[in-house]
Amino acid sequence: MLTAFVLIHAEPARVADLGSQIADVDGVAEVHSVTGDIDLVAIVRVRHHDELADVVTGRIAALDGILRTTTMIAFRAYSRHDIESMWGLGID
Repeated sequence: MLTAFVLIHAEPARVADLGSQIADVDGVAEVHSVTGDIDLVAIVRVRHHDELADVVTGRIAALDGILRTTTMIAFRAYSRHDIESMWGLGID
């Protein structure tokens, strides 16, 4: 399973509508509106790189109001549980 984070710059008046539209795209697991230079972050989960290209360039970037996207593919996921197991001493 590939996980990618898509940073999305959008027209300000379209951010709320785009959030809902992007969330409806197959392969998109979550969409977050965020502060700062980026308007939305979509978390995409697909099985193959070809699917990722279709979701990001074919579906998300094609939506009206998207100005530009930057995609980051995750290499490895860490969770609190994983970190505790690496550093824990086994003492409860």
